[in-house]
Amino acid sequence: MKHILIFITAGLLLTLPCQAQKNVKIKFDSNREVSGKKFAIRDISPGIPANWDGFNFVVLEFRITTPQRFQVGFTTETGYNELRVMSYCPNGWNKLAIPLRFYRALPDAAHDLAATYNQPRYTGWVNLGGKRGPLQGIDSIGIRMNAPINNPVLELRSISLSKDDPGDQYLGKEPMVDEFGQWNLGDWEGKIKSAGQLTKEWNSEDAEVVSTKDYNYAKFGGYLSATVKATGYFRTEKIDGRWWFVDPEGYLFLSVGVDCVSPGGGGNALNIGKRNNLFKELPPPGLSPRPDRPNAVSFGNWNLFRRYGQSYPAKSKELIIKRMDKWGLNTICNWSNPEVMALNRKAFMLQLHGVGIENGIMGLPDVYTPDFAARVDASIREFVTPYRENPWLIGYFSGNEPSWTGQEERLCGMILSGADRPFKTELTKFLAGGDTPEKRKQFVIHTFSIFLQTVNKSLKAHDPNHLNLGIRFGHNPGKEILAVCKGVFDVFSFNCYDLAPKKEFMDQITEGTGLPMIIGEYHVGTVDRGMAQSLWQVNSQKERGVAFSYYTETAYAHPALIGTAWFQWCDQDLTGRNDGENYNCGLVDVTDRPYTYMVESVGATAKKLLQIHQGTIPPTSLQPVKARGHGAIPDLWEK
Repeated sequence: MKHILIFITAGLLLTLPCQAQKNVKIKFDSNREVSGKKFAIRDISPGIPANWDGFNFVVLEFRITTPQRFQVGFTTETGYNELRVMSYCPNGWNKLAIPLRFYRALPDAAHDLAATYNQPRYTGWVNLGGKRGPLQGIDSIGIRMNAPINNPVLELRSISLSKDDPGDQYLGKEPMVDEFGQWNLGDWEGKIKSAGQLTKEWNSEDAEVVSTKDYNYAKFGGYLSATVKATGYFRTEKIDGRWWFVDPEGYLFLSVGVDCVSPGGGGNALNIGKRNNLFKELPPPGLSPRPDRPNAVSFGNWNLFRRYGQSYPAKSKELIIKRMDKWGLNTICNWSNPEVMALNRKAFMLQLHGVGIENGIMGLPDVYTPDFAARVDASIREFVTPYRENPWLIGYFSGNEPSWTGQEERLCGMILSGADRPFKTELTKFLAGGDTPEKRKQFVIHTFSIFLQTVNKSLKAHDPNHLNLGIRFGHNPGKEILAVCKGVFDVFSFNCYDLAPKKEFMDQITEGTGLPMIIGEYHVGTVDRGMAQSLWQVNSQKERGVAFSYYTETAYAHPALIGTAWFQWCDQDLTGRNDGENYNCGLVDVTDRPYTYMVESVGATAKKLLQIHQGTIPPTSLQPVKARGHGAIPDLWEK
């Protein structure tokens, strides 16, 4: 059979017959740290030009047996250039068009890290990284994987180029997603095969009677055995060299929490309708639990409707509280369902909105706009007024993973090359005596300090009862940033995707700020459910539980660490959230069933945290097997 190679010439779409293309196959070796191969492009798709300047997309037709991320790179005349790719179609053939701009230049600036680096497509998604450069003199494609799980296989049968976006296409015959929202082309222990099986498991859980007695929790989640002065609201206190939250009744409190706590997860309402050919059956309309979003239906909501019928919105929220009681979780963290928080049954945290981050550059607001302080003040007043006297609220975050940290010089370049605005005027004045990388960094830090002071002033004026939990940094912010946070935040927050948080880093924070700390995000996933393996990967669901305990117990052994938030309550959607992410990171799956190994580890660890933080017992030393992070892939091939 002859294949067709697509070329674009003078803006016209041409199809030219070419020699038969050759399938290539890679079996990734799980015994190697990095496994992969390079192939001459002419051996796969003869006739593709070596200069790609006239093209905007490279189109791959491939089948891979795993959702695990893999690198796709090209050897050019200036070096090797690669990206991470995740497929929504493991075990099925698909066509994925990758924008070549991702290879040519750094990603466009966005206000946080996820928005900067995650790029959604129809049959998969791309995570940006690696070396960028011109696409000239291209002679080979390389495909490799870091720490492959279970010896996965990738077959590549076509490479083509296009000027315009040709779209992606799932080429398989069997639907990728079954009627329960599960991966349809794979199997695993405990996979739901029938509604009857699901109902039996749900009924068993509903019949359980649970409480927080095993964790010795008071009303607000503090420890009944440890009491200090009560103020009616959450606060922090350092006792005998160790930091604590103190709950409204005066009990010492460690915030053991989860992000994105909400019923009906595991199905992205905005994307389901755009991906119909992937699904065996779509959720019926009219199942949204939110009057303001009538189309917010998902497989998660559908399964809750199967479980509880029309009363599922109320009963599913009660089930969340019951599960938190059973697993020893005492805090509802960022981006959670406001109706669950409004039950006032668990402590919760909120993130402020309208403080200028969304309209800034790379997450840094233009604080020099004449009405900036007034707008921030009005926004904060409106946001916090309903919560001012609510004792269940711990405090507020003012931002998440600003993308400018470590990119100060690039940020200033974008300001200077952008439209005239107060930001640009002030930076130009600041650099009048000399434009150096150090001066640019000083300007950014000075601007950031103004932002922090402005937000904190308004926050304390309109809600003096609750804590300023700071900004959830995604990178090590460095000593200069720590210095400007000191005296502004009540708690220093950071997100940390690692095997465990590094003691040296946490020591640097406490030395630089004198503040207690919260870890706002961490997680671990694997690949057996058809989703990508999260920012940290392990080889099995059992190892996920091991990883949770090792990370969490190690964290609370630090005398200044007083809170953690697992990201997130339910798995992400199999076919991707708005930015493409489709991580196996939940405590609960799309069928509204807990991950047994995970939640057993959560509960077992929660029972030990008071003593671990007091320093009377050590954290676990048991580490997960072959855990790997999402950082830069080592410069290895088959080693």
